[in-house]
Amino acid sequence: MRVLQPAQVLYDGDAPPILLPACDHYAGSEKLMRRSLALQRQLGPVFDVTLDCEDGAEVGHEAAHAEMAASLLDGSDNAHGRVGLRIHDFRHSAWRDDVRIVLQHARRAPAYITLPKVRGVAEAAQMCAYVETARCHAGIGRAIPIHVLIETHGALADAAAIAALPPVEALSFGLMDFVSAHHGAIPDSAMRSPGQFEHPLVMRAKLAIAAACHAHGKVPSHNVSTALRDPDAVADDARRARDQFGFTRMWSIHPEQVAPIVAAFAPHDDDIALATDILDAATRAGWGPIRHRDRLHDRASYRYYWSVLRRARRAGRPLPPRAADFFPAADDAQ
Repeated sequence: MRVLQPAQVLYDGDAPPILLPACDHYAGSEKLMRRSLALQRQLGPVFDVTLDCEDGAEVGHEAAHAEMAASLLDGSDNAHGRVGLRIHDFRHSAWRDDVRIVLQHARRAPAYITLPKVRGVAEAAQMCAYVETARCHAGIGRAIPIHVLIETHGALADAAAIAALPPVEALSFGLMDFVSAHHGAIPDSAMRSPGQFEHPLVMRAKLAIAAACHAHGKVPSHNVSTALRDPDAVADDARRARDQFGFTRMWSIHPEQVAPIVAAFAPHDDDIALATDILDAATRAGWGPIRHRDRLHDRASYRYYWSVLRRARRAGRPLPPRAADFFPAADDAQ
């Protein structure tokens, strides 16, 4: 008898929520970009690399920086196709050129384009529309996902509407810009731990972003940790972002932050084994309710345990042989 896979039965015909690598690593200069791509080749597609054409570009040399980023997208260093691009913000004269140059010069489209400092859903929608038009003019066959930075009052107010835009697949929290936008009303201690997890206005922003994403099947991405060379502190920030605020992804701005973030978001071996046992029993029960370790499980808990296995697979964690039957052979995103 053919076994139905979880993605076929647990979402009432809808696609499962978007799942991205748990770490989004930013690099601004060509040297750092190449170093980041080398690390990605070493570790595999368990984290994304974002080529930064905003803060990374020298003033007056924005076009050259975009051309350099395009060449890296095309190069052999982009081994897994998980390389994105951050462009300039809506008020900067170079943002359209960033998009046009990269999409016309790179034979390989970026995995996503990140929009910084949007002031509301109208700006986000306009930028999304321009990316789509530029994609069509460049002859790129697939739509380019959009990631939006939530770091202004207007963007936070419109977080749910931005998450609902079809091209958007992720919202990222820009903690430091958000705090500075309060002009001293939030202390600078809220730009780092533990204050970033304790100040009410910052907590409210994080919860609003996570809730907006989960309501629309998008990915909430947590802000950076300022502890550049303290892996334990980075891992603790990632765990708190995951467990207390519902984030499933986090920024990195130093190569030594990547591994702790990936590990912190990855399910543990015990969680993987439990999820496999429960879903294995569910398939044998035709996806009806089951009793496991004297607890009732049905499709609501099946969706949770299916997410455990999806996240484990995305993080490169080994899965039990039985779990392989739950995934389409050629689709890592399921």
